[in-house]
Amino acid sequence: MEKQRVQSVDIDGLNWDVIAKFLQANIEGLSNCPIEVQKFPAGYSNLTYLIKIGEWEAVLRRPPFGMIPPKAHDMEREYRILSKLYPVFPLAPKPYLYCENPSIMEKHFYVMEKKDGHVLDEELPAEYGSSEQVGKTISEVVIDTLVNLHEIDIEKANLMDIGKSDGYLERQVKGWIKRYHQSKTDEILGTEEIENYLTANIPASPKATIVHNDFKLNNMMFDRNDPGKVVGVFDWELCTVGDPLTDLGSTLAYWTEQDEAETGLTSVTDQPGFLRRKDLVELYAKKSNRDLSNIDYYITFAFYKIAVILQQIYYRYKMGEIQDERFKSLNIGINNLIYQSVNAKNRTLLR
Repeated sequence: MEKQRVQSVDIDGLNWDVIAKFLQANIEGLSNCPIEVQKFPAGYSNLTYLIKIGEWEAVLRRPPFGMIPPKAHDMEREYRILSKLYPVFPLAPKPYLYCENPSIMEKHFYVMEKKDGHVLDEELPAEYGSSEQVGKTISEVVIDTLVNLHEIDIEKANLMDIGKSDGYLERQVKGWIKRYHQSKTDEILGTEEIENYLTANIPASPKATIVHNDFKLNNMMFDRNDPGKVVGVFDWELCTVGDPLTDLGSTLAYWTEQDEAETGLTSVTDQPGFLRRKDLVELYAKKSNRDLSNIDYYITFAFYKIAVILQQIYYRYKMGEIQDERFKSLNIGINNLIYQSVNAKNRTLLR
């Protein structure tokens, strides 16, 4: 019998030889070819790697290095959600296996299907043509995908146990306000106004659905040749059941428009041809038949929530817990996100 061969790969100091042997022993049909590893660009959260063994490709996700808060970066939960979600929403990657053996890797991880296509960040791929040609098509399919996700029967799909829908929005609002004050560094004009508004005006939620909790353009993948076809939706670590309009609010907050103040959020959506936020609201209302009369509240909350996410990172940078110079000027974006939140509260954002 030929001896199993793996290639040592020096990425992040992980023992990829051991990882390769584990995968080959637990996933049927893998060859004994050397493993190849490529790290995806680092975001602010979990680490993601493209792994290849022969012709087989997959994606490995694990928590960041160092100390992490309890219950944060729960790879087991994400794996379990994908196991239930993939059969009813195949745009979610198919999960292959989960591991929490420290002799394989010091942190728990899981391996999932690799999707093939384009992720849209600040530029469109050349084969799509100009934003004037495809912006409307991409905008519409983003809303179509979100509506389809929210149409999943969570009881039939046995997804009710991934979250607690009763009181979801109130818990979210109070939880993010608490997180902000735990990581506060500077006084930001408008923060108290927004927090008082969010606390005093919590609307009644529509019927609970799957909530992705980070639904945005660059968490989607599009067909390489057809900008009107979505082939993947990623980053399900925060997925739960609750108020679907929190997803729409997040999508709108990340959907940057021309001539907006610098927030650190960049997207191709600020180019000509893409629908504006108010158009997306009208489209979602039409396709979902949900009442969006309180959408300003959800957008206000979404901008505030993103500001808090960045504030938590900025706090760690200021305290010397992380040294990444990317985070040095996060305070500028945080201030402008609070400004955007105030605009949404005052009903000027969708004009």
